[in-house]
Amino acid sequence: MSSQTTTKHSRTSTGNPLTRTTVAAAVALALAIGGGVAAQSPTPQAAATGAAAIVAPAMPSFADVAERVSPAVVNVTVIAEGPTTSLMPRQHPGLPEGAPLDEFFKHFFDQPNVPGRQRAEGAGSGFVIDASGLVVTNNHVVEGANEITVTLNDGSKHQAQVVGRDDKTDLALLKIDAGRTLPFVDLADASATRVGDWVLAVGNPFGLGGSVSAGIVSARGRDINAGPYDDYLQIDAPINRGNSGGPLFDVYGRVIGVNTAIYSPTGGNVGIGFAIPAETVKKVVADLRQDGRVSRGWLGVQIQPVTEDIAGALGLSGTEGVLIADILPDGPAAGTELQPGDVILKAGDQPIKDYKDLPKLIADTKAGTRLNLELVRGGKPLSVAVTIGAMPGSETLAKNDVQPAAIQDETKLGLYLVSVTPELRQEKGLRPASNGVYVARVQPGSPAAEAGVESGSLISMVGGQPVDSPTQVYEAVRAAVAAKRSAVMLRIEKDGRPMFIAVPLAA
Repeated sequence: MSSQTTTKHSRTSTGNPLTRTTVAAAVALALAIGGGVAAQSPTPQAAATGAAAIVAPAMPSFADVAERVSPAVVNVTVIAEGPTTSLMPRQHPGLPEGAPLDEFFKHFFDQPNVPGRQRAEGAGSGFVIDASGLVVTNNHVVEGANEITVTLNDGSKHQAQVVGRDDKTDLALLKIDAGRTLPFVDLADASATRVGDWVLAVGNPFGLGGSVSAGIVSARGRDINAGPYDDYLQIDAPINRGNSGGPLFDVYGRVIGVNTAIYSPTGGNVGIGFAIPAETVKKVVADLRQDGRVSRGWLGVQIQPVTEDIAGALGLSGTEGVLIADILPDGPAAGTELQPGDVILKAGDQPIKDYKDLPKLIADTKAGTRLNLELVRGGKPLSVAVTIGAMPGSETLAKNDVQPAAIQDETKLGLYLVSVTPELRQEKGLRPASNGVYVARVQPGSPAAEAGVESGSLISMVGGQPVDSPTQVYEAVRAAVAAKRSAVMLRIEKDGRPMFIAVPLAA
């Protein structure tokens, strides 16, 4: 959808990024903070004789940087038709309305939320990354919009077309035709950005127009459960509704992130904001520019973290790696040796230290690539080669309508189990391919209840072994106790979604 251009690129500034005065002020501030030269008041004698007084160090000024980059920052206004639109604030699944984390998915997008409204208007921010008129913003700013208008720094308005959108990273690429070359800013590499570095957020808070706020990087690698590839920069630069999609600059005027979310119990800034790092933006924008969509690798497995309880149940020495909860029947992993219960420790030459490492690595791997996975199964190391596929669209899993039934509990876990018969399968609406033992009831306050096992679930594996009768479950639990395990591993299927749960065992 994009085309090559021979137009000469113009940048938002020339020369050194910081003036000598700004650098000197920053050095003076660093000395003062670090205890180099303490500011002192002039002595009475010095004041009386006109002797030179020691001047307190000045705070650094970001005026030069703000002046250079502001022409490339734009306002994005959208209009959508219909009684309900995707412009309405989104809420994180499982969070009650008004909860502090609700602001993650409201993304400070500024528009009235009026039930039954036929015309919804919203405003966000964005920035020009190419002189031809390519604009980066958040996906949630333009999702569902019928009309998108970009307002440049000089006040001129231009209709925008969507080049491509990516909901998994909440990024979108727009194109405007301003009839001239535009000032633009460069996407930098935020990997070198350190906690404590100064940053500037530029955008359109509350629809007020171009505004600049300063702060520092508070943390890196934040996972806010917004998507499978969360790796946010946390900042304390004040950002509010309408800043969505705006750029985050370093002190050299380079874009190191895209402001996208805040944590707030009130809806306003409380000093905790989140930005998508520029290296992620670069990859996504490159794909959107070329194909209008993002191409990602896909393995076709459902995974979960290795908790301390799970590690204890599996006899692992640590919590590194990821646990395979299920193999999707039509996925690339379906025809391989991978099994539910495997713990992947390494993919290619990259160790999997954190739960999020594997999805990011697989997503960045080109479809058709042969990848070697090092894993642990039953306490023994194993190597399995897989061919990465192309990620398909999202799938909807069937839900089961189940009701608990009371039968005798023969374990200390608090589980009431029955075998899955054709009659039970029909009565409870279980999927035909579902195998295992039916959880009729979970005793309140029991180890199983505390671990998260729910009635209406199916237990398909215990301790890594398939089960299809309550007796097999009880025997496997007793075997785990005899082996002095701290917990027993259950593979649970609930509402069509499988996962492993480690249930603690009594000492």
